[in-house]
Amino acid sequence: MSDIKRILENSKSIAMIGVSSDLKKTSTIVMKYMQEYGYKVYPVNPSAKGKKILGEEVYASITEIKYRIDIVDVFRPSKEAFSIAEDTVKIGAKVLWLQLGIRDENAKQLVEKNNIEYVENKCNIKNFF
Repeated sequence: MSDIKRILENSKSIAMIGVSSDLKKTSTIVMKYMQEYGYKVYPVNPSAKGKKILGEEVYASITEIKYRIDIVDVFRPSKEAFSIAEDTVKIGAKVLWLQLGIRDENAKQLVEKNNIEYVENKCNIKNFF
């Protein structure tokens, strides 16, 4: 079994950073697919805090979510990855997942040092569904 498949099979909740209320955006399409496959998805977008995207309340930061997060899924530029990695460590998530085109070696080192799995430059849907 691939690491990606194992991660997705052993996870139930996803904080998705960079989800948009625009239903045509890749992040929102991925969120919808993940919901359809039974994942609890918490959208994170500071400019939409308090609103709802695909029926879920939007948070400004993953540190505001009061529930256990298995995967922090990132649809933001690589330059934001390290601060997201810091928050991932704070909340004790199991995985930091950077979507297609997103990479950060410092973020990788930080989360792996804290026993958090790191995935970069991969799309959930293309690797599992």
